[in-house]
Amino acid sequence: MIKAVLFDLDGTLADTARDLGAALNRLLAEEGRAPLSYELIRPVASHGARGLVQLGFGADLDADRMEALRVRFMDLYDANLAGETTLFDGVNELISELDKRGLAWGIITNKSMRFTDRLVPWLPFAIPPAVIVSGDTVGVAKPDPKPMLHATSQIGIAPEHCMYVGDAERDIQAGRNVGMKTVLVSWGYFSEQDKPEQWGADIDIDHPLQLLDHL
Repeated sequence: MIKAVLFDLDGTLADTARDLGAALNRLLAEEGRAPLSYELIRPVASHGARGLVQLGFGADLDADRMEALRVRFMDLYDANLAGETTLFDGVNELISELDKRGLAWGIITNKSMRFTDRLVPWLPFAIPPAVIVSGDTVGVAKPDPKPMLHATSQIGIAPEHCMYVGDAERDIQAGRNVGMKTVLVSWGYFSEQDKPEQWGADIDIDHPLQLLDHL
C-alpha cells in the first residue's frame, strides 16, 4: 500500500531549464562564446552543473578548468534562481489530491541545499512537502540509496510503501535500489543519448494527474 509519494525536483515538479540555461549562456558570454539555444539546453537540464558546462564547453576539459567553470556557473545560477522557473501543469492539482487522500509527499533531488532551500519555499506548492532531501543533505546523491532512506526515515514510512517519481535514469535506479515503486514522467528533460525504455520504471505517465490512477 502506497503511503507517500516522493518526487525529483528539476524536470519532474518544476521546469527549471530556462533559468539553468540562462546561467549557462551568461557563463558562455563571459568566456567569449556564443549562446546556446533553449532547444539544445533543455534536454541536458537534469544533468547538473557539470553536464551543462560540458554542453557549453565540451567534454574534454581538464579537471581544474571544469571545476572553475562549474563554480562560476553555480554562482551565476544562484544570482537568478527563479526568474522563469514554474511548476509543471497539473503538479499542484496532484499534490492537493494526494493530501486529500492522506498521502504524504516530499522531494528528493540532486540539487544542492544552496539552491533547494531557497527555491522550494518560493515555488507555489499547494501543500508544503513533508520532507526535502537535497543532493548534499547526506553527503551523497542519487542513485545512492542514502538520500532515499534518509527521506523515508524523516517521514516515518518504509520505502516499500513509497512511490518515487522522476525523469532521469538515476531516479529510477535510486527508487529501485530501496524497493520503492518507480514512476517515469515523459515531460522531463531527456537527451538523445537517454534510453528511458531501458530504465525499468514500474510506471510511465504523460501528465501528473495520471499518477492518481496508480495509487
